[in-house]
Amino acid sequence: MTADDAGNGSLFGEASRYIGDRVTAALSRIDRVAIVRSVELLASAPQIFVYGAGRSGIIGRAFAMRLVQAGLRAYVIGESVTPIVRKGDAVFILSGQGESYSSIQTANIVRREGAELIVLTGRAGSKLAHTATHLLVLDFPEEAERPRLAPLGTLFESASLRLTDALIAELMVARGETETTMRRRHAIMV
Repeated sequence: MTADDAGNGSLFGEASRYIGDRVTAALSRIDRVAIVRSVELLASAPQIFVYGAGRSGIIGRAFAMRLVQAGLRAYVIGESVTPIVRKGDAVFILSGQGESYSSIQTANIVRREGAELIVLTGRAGSKLAHTATHLLVLDFPEEAERPRLAPLGTLFESASLRLTDALIAELMVARGETETTMRRRHAIMV
C-alpha cells in the first residue's frame, strides 16, 4: 500500500474478510460443553455480574444489557448501583490477554465470595484463566498480517461480541424468551 492508497478504502474489504474469517474460526473451536455449562450457570444464578476493562468492558456492558432484556438480574461491576457479589451468583469476566490487574483482582474477590466465575479470554494459560471456575477460550493463532488488518485486541473483541450474543440466543431458549418478551424490557429512551 502506498501513501496514495491511504484512506481510500483499499484495505476495508480485506480487513473485513480477515476479521470475519478469524472470528468464525475461533468460535467454531469453542468447547461446546463449556458453552452449555455457562448457559446453565447464567440461567440459574440469582444475580449476574459482568466485568471487562477497556474495549472488553464495552462488550461486557452490551452483554449485561441483553441479559437484563432476557429477564435476568445483571449488573456491570464498577457501576455505583452494583450490589455485592454473593455465593451462588455468576460473574462473567472478559479479558483478551487475561493479565490485567483489575480483572485478576476482581476474579480473586469473586472466588473469595464463593460465586461462580466464568472467564472469557484469549489466553488459556493467563493468570485470569487460572482463577476461572468455568473457562471459555477464544484462540487466535498469531499471523503476520494480523497487526495490519486487526490491530491490538480487535479479533478477541469482535469474537466476544458474537459469542455473548450467541449465549443470549441460548439463554432465550432456556428461559422461554422471545424477541417480543425481550422488547418489553428494552430501555425506552426519551
